[in-house]
This record gives sequence, structure tokens and C-alpha cells, in this order.
Amino acid sequence: MPDLKKATNATKDNAPLIEFPCDYPIKVLGSADPELHRHVLQVMDTYAPGFDRSKIAIRDSSKGKWQSITVVITATGKPQLEDIFADLKNSPQVKMVL
Repeated sequence: MPDLKKATNATKDNAPLIEFPCDYPIKVLGSADPELHRHVLQVMDTYAPGFDRSKIAIRDSSKGKWQSITVVITATGKPQLEDIFADLKNSPQVKMVL
């Protein structure tokens, strides 16, 4: 039987435990602009070289103003994820990173 306490309460502040390396989806929400897609690819190439481009999912909002881009990378550690999130948020096209 799995240890649910270990899976849900891994640290003192109840943050979930992530075992690295692992497949990690990153969703970027922003303006429907070709620059958003270019920026996301550039960031992923920098911090997760060799990520599988076939795992990119792009979805437009109903009115076409916004776009979500989901990329699955092999995350190697918390510093890598922090760098990716920080770099993505530096783009004026990016509204949110999940």
C-alpha cells in the first residue's frame, strides 16, 4: 500500500514531494502572438535542451486573444524550474505560468 503521508506531506510546509528527474508539464498563458511561442521555445531550449517538441500543446481562447502553451520537460531539479518560470515571466506576452 502506498505511503500517502509521504506523498502529500513531504516537507514541513506541506509542499508536495517531487522526485527528480521527472516529466513536468509547464503551462504558459499569454497573448496570442507568434513572439509568445518563440519565447517559450527559446526558454525551453536554454533550460531543458532536448525536450520533446512533440509534447507541445497549443490552445487558443474562444475569441483568439489569448493562447495557452503546454510543454512537458524532463525536470532535473527545483533550481531548473525556478529559472524557467522566472525567464518565462520576463516576457511581456506572458500573463501567467503554471
